[in-house]
Amino acid sequence: MSELTLNNGVTIPQLGFGVFQVPPEDTQRTVEDALEAGYRHIDTAAAYRNEAGVGAAVAATGIARDEIFVTTKLRNGEQGRAQEAFQNSRKALGLDFIDLYLIHWPVPSQGLFVQAWKEMERLYENKEIRAIGVSNFLSDHLDTLLESAETVPAVNQIELHPSYQQADLAAKCRSLGIAVEAYSPLGQGGDLNGNAVTGIANAHGATTAQVVLAWHLANGNIVIPKSANPGRIRENFAASSLTLSDDELTAITALEAGARIGSDPAVASFTQM
Repeated sequence: MSELTLNNGVTIPQLGFGVFQVPPEDTQRTVEDALEAGYRHIDTAAAYRNEAGVGAAVAATGIARDEIFVTTKLRNGEQGRAQEAFQNSRKALGLDFIDLYLIHWPVPSQGLFVQAWKEMERLYENKEIRAIGVSNFLSDHLDTLLESAETVPAVNQIELHPSYQQADLAAKCRSLGIAVEAYSPLGQGGDLNGNAVTGIANAHGATTAQVVLAWHLANGNIVIPKSANPGRIRENFAASSLTLSDDELTAITALEAGARIGSDPAVASFTQM
């Protein structure tokens, strides 16, 4: 599995496994399936309410802790008490440290994400977190953060898939040394049915999901597909061995349609509590 080096020298497996919307009671089994398939990067969040299941899976497998990269995220309603929220997540996961901790959404209407970042910087300095970053931050949110930040975010995790690529934002992140991580990388399945993707899949004897994931990997994105199906989990992981031609990559990039699926970070204000 390929790894990317973040701006602080920490390495992250480029293909990870997300547990968004995985029920808490199913999380341990699902993450154990992912780890057995070969994943070594697990992405969760306090808002998903399944951190304990992730931690239980990590403990149950017997895989060395330093071989598994764990990401979790700060809930919107806890931006005013980020240190306490972090400790609650760490305890729920049962881990001594977190590999990557993200501000889940900027929620600009609260005006708290800079304060949250300052608290996260202290946790990072104390080596309780190996890397800190953000999620769903648009260009102006990054500008505001960087005006007073001592630490440049290692990652910006954003909605990114063939029909919604946020190319300008991704390019800005990379120019600042911020790695781009794609959530909803398959467009929640909506980007798998077009002629371009199906044609490429047929040509390679691959699944359409493998083709889209291979496109992400070729473009340098960190990517976190999710599935509760053990067969699909293994199939998605196999995307790491699929190589697409330049023409095939271009054909998938041409699917851009400005088709956002999730909430608009400019106005999103839910608490996640």
